Amino acid sequence: MRGPVRRAAVLPVGAGLAVAAALLLIGTVTDSSASCPRTASAPTSGTGAATSGTAAAARTVAVTSGATVAAPRARRPAPVLTWTDLDRNPISLAAFREEVVVLNVWDSWCAPCRAEAGDLALLSGEVRGAGVRFLGINTRDRDRDAARSFVRAHGLDFPSLHDPTGALLLRFPPEVLNPQTISSTLVVDREGRVAVAIGGAVSAGRLKPLIDRAAAEG
Repeated sequence: MRGPVRRAAVLPVGAGLAVAAALLLIGTVTDSSASCPRTASAPTSGTGAATSGTAAAARTVAVTSGATVAAPRARRPAPVLTWTDLDRNPISLAAFREEVVVLNVWDSWCAPCRAEAGDLALLSGEVRGAGVRFLGINTRDRDRDAARSFVRAHGLDFPSLHDPTGALLLRFPPEVLNPQTISSTLVVDREGRVAVAIGGAVSAGRLKPLIDRAAAEG
């Protein structure tokens, strides 16, 4: 029987402040009113200036269309993801090391997932030649057939890990990936660190510049 429609969780004020504090601690903030990197101020002289300057560099972030983009020193490593795909084939995130990986979390009943699927299908083919791979995480779909039908209907030619219980999502720090927010998209850099985090549906126009930025890092 089809389960209830899932919606992104709305956190209480206190919980939201806690998440914001965690983001600041790891060097990332989300502020859709800004679109350029921010760097914390540093002292102008003495040993303290060098120390604070290093800390400021680690806290530098760029915010584009609501996406949180972490500076390299502030990035958290993506967890080990070794699982099976929708066809029960083994697959591992580690196999894509030295490539940029776009991780998209979806389920077959999710309206935002349906809205973004066409753009993801388009982008996955467009950027493959630049050393960028797409990998899905299909969650909450206990029926693999329903998930495979979604993939066929939307022309998604990249693999998806089958995570019906959300166990894989819980391996990510909650400040990087909220397991209750479906859909979500992460961009993992060539060193296996989370460079970009986006909650909610994405478009090609919103996601492509973020992918290009990570790919240009070499």
